[in-house]
Order: sequence, then C-alpha cells, then structure tokens
Amino acid sequence: MLRAARLPLYLDLVRWDRPAGWLLLLWPTLSALWLAAGGFPGWHLLAVFIAGTVLMRSAGCCVNDVADRDFDRHVKRTAQRPVTSGAVPVREALALGAVLALAAFALVLTTNVPTVALSFAALAVTLAYPYAKRLVSMPQAVLGVAFSFGIPMAYAAVHGVGGGWGFEDLLAAVPWAAWALLASNLFWVLAYDTEYAMVDRDDDLRIGMKTSAITLGRHDVMAIMGFYAAYLLSWAALGLQQGLGPVFLAGIAVAAAQVAWHHRLIRGRTREGCFRAFRVNHWLGFTVFAGVAADLALR
Repeated sequence: MLRAARLPLYLDLVRWDRPAGWLLLLWPTLSALWLAAGGFPGWHLLAVFIAGTVLMRSAGCCVNDVADRDFDRHVKRTAQRPVTSGAVPVREALALGAVLALAAFALVLTTNVPTVALSFAALAVTLAYPYAKRLVSMPQAVLGVAFSFGIPMAYAAVHGVGGGWGFEDLLAAVPWAAWALLASNLFWVLAYDTEYAMVDRDDDLRIGMKTSAITLGRHDVMAIMGFYAAYLLSWAALGLQQGLGPVFLAGIAVAAAQVAWHHRLIRGRTREGCFRAFRVNHWLGFTVFAGVAADLALR
C-alpha cells in the first residue's frame, strides 16, 4: 500500500520539515533521561529515545490528520494537509502510521519490560488525543499526558533492568519524582498548545471544535503565563529535590526570560504572534534540558 514514489507526500504528512513538534516531545524526555541516569545515559538509550520520539510523533500526525480530516478542510492553516486534501487516502495514512509506530515499538523492545509496558499506555493516550477535541473542553490536557509520557518511560529504561510485568516492578522502575515531572510538564504543554490553539480560534469556533483557547476566552494570555509559571516553578523545585543546583537554576532563569518574550508575542492575540510563540517553544524546553545536563556534568 505504501509506495516509494509518494515519499514527498508522506514526509509532508508527518511534518518532516517542521521539527518543532518532535522537539517539544524530546527535551523533557531527555531531561528525565539525564536525571534518571545521574548524567549521560549512554548511547543506546539516547538513540532509542531520540529515534522513538521522532517516530511516535510522526505516527501521531498520521492518526491526528485522519481523525481531523473533516474539520481540517474548514481551517485555512490545515486545509491542504495530505489527508484532508485527498492526496493521501485514509488507509494509506493509517498504514504509514502503523509502520512508524511498529518501528518505535521495535526500539522499545531493546530496553526492558517496564518500559515496554509503559509504551502501551503511551500509545493509548496518543490514539485518544485526536478524539478528545470533540469531548473535552481543554483537550490540551490530554495532549499534555501524551507529550509527557516519555518522562516515566525514560526512568523505566534506566531503573527497570531486570523488572517484570507486575505493578510492583513498575513502581520500582518509576519513582514518584518521574510522575511529578510528568505532572509539571503538563503545564508547559498547556501553555504552548494554547498558544497554538489561539491561531485557529476563529475557525474552531465556527466548526465546533473544543480547545483551551476557546474555553479560556479573554483570560487566555493570563492563563498561559500562569501555566508557564507553574511549569518552571514546579520543575525548579523538583530539580532541586533531586540534587540539581545553581547551573540548573540558571537554565530555569533563561527559560523564564523566554516566557517574558512569549508574552510580548501573544498579548495582541494575532495569528502571526501566537504561531511564532508556539514554533519557538522548543528553545524553552532545550534551555531547561541544557541546565539539567550541564548541572549534572559539572558535579
């Protein structure tokens, strides 16, 4: 069903030329990987989580575009996506998504049992997110779980060696700090994906889509700043609790300066400003990761 001659369409479908999406997934995952390992985690785990992140985000794009194809044709920004425009049939898009997800699963199989177990939960949340936009007033919270699930998986990959399928094995592999970091990261996802939702708010209102930008209404900018503050403050507290120090806090401070810039971009609620704020958000995640990695390296 998949054909090599259609590779340019497949690359467009998975947003290959727009890496911001998988970078938003990658930086908190790598931060967790470094924290779990107490420093550089080794080339094997690094390769697994980088490649797995790219593959799963690409598979998620396939599922999302199939689920949203009837809505996307009414939104200017998404009307020409391959599935929406009919350039890639639904079955072909799903086949591509399945191949990418299986490739990611093959990578997970090189880790350990607790990580494999968590990968099933991660897949379930990924598949659920596109449909949450029809039912949940703030579907960005569901996306937050999907985009943060690499955190407990990173801890499991480091600490779950020799573990089995039991609940006690999972608890041993994934400490409370990993789940706390996941909860903290939800606030970052709420912040940047609400910026993203502000771009399409007029179109989403017209077609009946549910988003955080619509739910928050005129409180959107204030809420986004609150989400950023909750993310950085809770991440800082958790990092300190795990032994990180001044270099890590310097990274948090640089990230906070970026948040101030984001406020300037979104306060006018223009499509251009909000979209730019979303697209550069991966630099904020990189800054936090750099603080974590540098602090651990300089111990």
